Amino acid sequence: MTGPRRWLGYAALVVVFGVICGLLSWWQFARNEEANERIRQVVDNWDEAPVALDSVLPASDAVFDPADTWTPVEMTGVYDVANQLFVRGRPRDGQPGFEILVPLVLDGGDGVLIVDRGWVPVGERQAEVPDVVPPAPQGPVTVVARLKVGEPSVPGRSAPAGQVATIELPLIAANIALPDVYTGAYGLLATETPAVPTPALFDRPSPDPGPHLSYAVQWILFALFAASALIWAIFNERRARNDEVEAARTGIPAPDRRRPRVGDADSAEEDALLDSR
Repeated sequence: MTGPRRWLGYAALVVVFGVICGLLSWWQFARNEEANERIRQVVDNWDEAPVALDSVLPASDAVFDPADTWTPVEMTGVYDVANQLFVRGRPRDGQPGFEILVPLVLDGGDGVLIVDRGWVPVGERQAEVPDVVPPAPQGPVTVVARLKVGEPSVPGRSAPAGQVATIELPLIAANIALPDVYTGAYGLLATETPAVPTPALFDRPSPDPGPHLSYAVQWILFALFAASALIWAIFNERRARNDEVEAARTGIPAPDRRRPRVGDADSAEEDALLDSR
């Protein structure tokens, strides 16, 4: 394939490459916007005064509004420690561990909220279970927790009895067999009254959105570079062909485009020096 047909083929490849770069750039822009939305949720809700649970989730099967993520809620009830669960595969600061889920049976029969009481490392004697888990307080307790949407299921992941692979609230509700378990969101523990030693609590999420914006710009630059390279190659070949046509007409050899032009003063001096030798 020669001539214009060859360049049409190259142009088609550049167009396909540009479309792929555009899609990848759009994906990174979308991820950057999602990261910024998560940051806005932290800024708007993390430090707010606790509110009643039913002001955010009016019923156990209510759909949770993602805009309410990290909203602190205050509840009273009793922990059901018999249904405590370990969430597997939860690293923290480079160390593997578990998160501890305990159902909180709310006063007045208002349902059951799953409370994540924090993180513990894997056991030194046996990695499948933690060595020590600070127990939840017995009897009535007042809990302040920040709400967070449950996690999706992960196909192919399983866990032994007393553990779960993800915080999949409908599955947890079915396993613990308690009535009216909230499936729209669960709570990350902030404080308990009476206060007792707790697992490691959760830090405020980082305000860094990550490198998604720079990646998005890079994909755009890749597409522009490919288009520029194609235009330069077409222009360079066209100029070479014009030189050949002019050489055939005048009988003067076509200039070598790989060397500096004759009009360049430094090149002319160098050629004269070589001729004299």
